[in-house]
Amino acid sequence: MTFSGHISRLSDEKIKGRGQPFAHFAVQGPDMLRALIVSFVLFLVPAVATAQAPAFRSDRIVVTTQGEGPDVILIPGLASTSEVWSRTANRLDDRYRVHLVSVRGFGNVPAGANGDGALVAPVAAELRRYIASQRLEQPAVIGHSMGGLVALRAAADAGRDRRGAQVGRVMVVDATPFFPSLISPGATVGDVEPLARIAYQALLFLGDEALRTQGTVLGDQLGGAADNVFGSLGWQGGDRQVLAQGLYEVMTTDLRSRLPDISAPVTVVYGWSPDDASPRAHLDGLFAAGYRNLRRPARFERIEGAEHMVMIDQPTRFMAALNRFLS
Repeated sequence: MTFSGHISRLSDEKIKGRGQPFAHFAVQGPDMLRALIVSFVLFLVPAVATAQAPAFRSDRIVVTTQGEGPDVILIPGLASTSEVWSRTANRLDDRYRVHLVSVRGFGNVPAGANGDGALVAPVAAELRRYIASQRLEQPAVIGHSMGGLVALRAAADAGRDRRGAQVGRVMVVDATPFFPSLISPGATVGDVEPLARIAYQALLFLGDEALRTQGTVLGDQLGGAADNVFGSLGWQGGDRQVLAQGLYEVMTTDLRSRLPDISAPVTVVYGWSPDDASPRAHLDGLFAAGYRNLRRPARFERIEGAEHMVMIDQPTRFMAALNRFLS
């Protein structure tokens, strides 16, 4: 019998349920070896199929993947979708498997469960569920702005819960454990919360376009902050409730006390200017102070000429920093 005949015979017998996949041992010579190999493959295929990670469904995040290799997760910031990471992903996917996260309620992604209640902590928990369900081994997690808070929270929770999904390394892009500390180092959540509540109400009732053009309603201090937020290329709008909650949490989330829980190495990338008149010329000490509670010192990468959207403002310099981080 020919080799193809053996394949047909083996397949027919498995389909009809006659015997076991190794029932042809009595065949002699080279044909026996071929039959054995085919039988072994037929035996293994179902096991391999069942080992695949299940499709991930979430009412808080949407994740798409591209490329092959070690796992890299990219998380966008407030009012941004994964589109802000598209150029970066395209420059990584020849070496890495890139997981592009979109938070529900930002851009044109339906709000889902994010339309009610807290945002940063549940999204971080969902990110860890994704890592576990997809069986990712120590992925690199990179978050921009509010996405940096999500990355830090996920890493802190992973460090505290050693039995759950773990994070290999973390890069935060223009993000700090407590954003108001970049404006006033001594600020507390109590100091900022009344202002954050006003921002929440303004965005909820006026909408992001009205807030963009009427920042003075919130006072001079918030007006400057609003200009920085709304002036960035990453602002894609979204569900009003989710945007308001996100802005509130960016202003009031303080993860400094959670930094000792993080066991993964942390790299901090931020835009910087040599012009002493620019606020970004004075960020070095503020970022260093924000991360001083880490178990191991953070690595800092300042990107000259970049503003808040570092990966878009200076893509070549950012990629150089990203390659150092991943190497």
